[in-house]
Amino acid sequence: MVQRKADRLQAQEEIWIRKGVEARRTRSQSRIERLDVLRKERAARRERLGQVQFNIDSGERSGKLVAELEHVSKSYGGKNLIRDFSSRIMRGDRIGLLGPNGAGKTTLLKLILGDLPPDTGAVRQGTKLQIAYFDQFREQLDEDAAVIDVVSQGHEFIEIGSSRKHVISYLEDFLFAPERARSPVRSLSGGERNRLLLARLFTRPANVLVLDEPTNDLDIDTLDLLEQLLADYPGTVFLVSHDRAFLDNVVTQVIAFEGDGRLQEYVGGYADWLAAKARAGVEPAAGKPAGDKVASAEAPAGSKARSVKLSYNESRELAALPQQIEQLEAESTALNAELLDPELFRAQPGRARDVQQRLELIEESLLEMLGRWEELENKQKGTLAK
Repeated sequence: MVQRKADRLQAQEEIWIRKGVEARRTRSQSRIERLDVLRKERAARRERLGQVQFNIDSGERSGKLVAELEHVSKSYGGKNLIRDFSSRIMRGDRIGLLGPNGAGKTTLLKLILGDLPPDTGAVRQGTKLQIAYFDQFREQLDEDAAVIDVVSQGHEFIEIGSSRKHVISYLEDFLFAPERARSPVRSLSGGERNRLLLARLFTRPANVLVLDEPTNDLDIDTLDLLEQLLADYPGTVFLVSHDRAFLDNVVTQVIAFEGDGRLQEYVGGYADWLAAKARAGVEPAAGKPAGDKVASAEAPAGSKARSVKLSYNESRELAALPQQIEQLEAESTALNAELLDPELFRAQPGRARDVQQRLELIEESLLEMLGRWEELENKQKGTLAK
């Protein structure tokens, strides 16, 4: 049930982003330019590596190399998941893994990080790797703990690399107002809880981040924050995600599972991979990211398309939905602002419960409205599977 809700939320947020409504997340020009530079650097490095042998000295291995795979293969139950794959992964690479569920993405990650031996070929890891998995920080939060205590662990300052930051200032970077920092965890919305988990994650020393479906239950504000954090992150990132926009906004290259154990690297993100396949005149075997729940405007193969039109009432409903959604979002913003006051839980616990229940109802209503919006827009496009 929880997973279905998360999948639905992901799909509807992707719809909302595409609509271009006021609440959509946007990317700053500086972040776009930074990602473009990183991709060009990665492309240049791949070109150089294509002209030299895989010889690594100890200095490079300890500082720049994350992992090197040479003619690696791995099978399970007679199925080739990875066949004769070679790659060199360097510090600062941001790698997205593309392929349907069961293709072998997790297996590849385990090979790269040394958690699993290959059947054939060789894998060499760089030294001094400090690996953090986003999923591992999603353990149960102490409902009675204050937000500030979850992150600070009793310390007044946070050490991030070589810099030192006051915990209140650090939490402001994760969109927590100073007064909110002393609120109990039980008062947090779903989006705030995820931002708290991210805040704790980025206090842990790590030069390699593994993000396995990080966008499944993140709200738009937190997605934007995570993109910004990853843009500034100096280490290496491995990302498995069904969110095409997130992949395009974060990764410098993709490794695509293209069927029968064949893996191929491409510079850029998901859109760049699609463009490369189109230029080559090849149907993308990896297809759209597995688990993508957004309804397609195309009818399924073999189905017969028929022209359809919205009824008068449906047209009115579609026209009214954006304003209704914006009104609910405005109410949600006001209620979340009310929860910022820690006194509310001490002086008016009943009111605090009512506000939290209303926020849950608003979230459900928004999901239903966004789903209905997508349904009506697909119908308006004029084709439905018969």
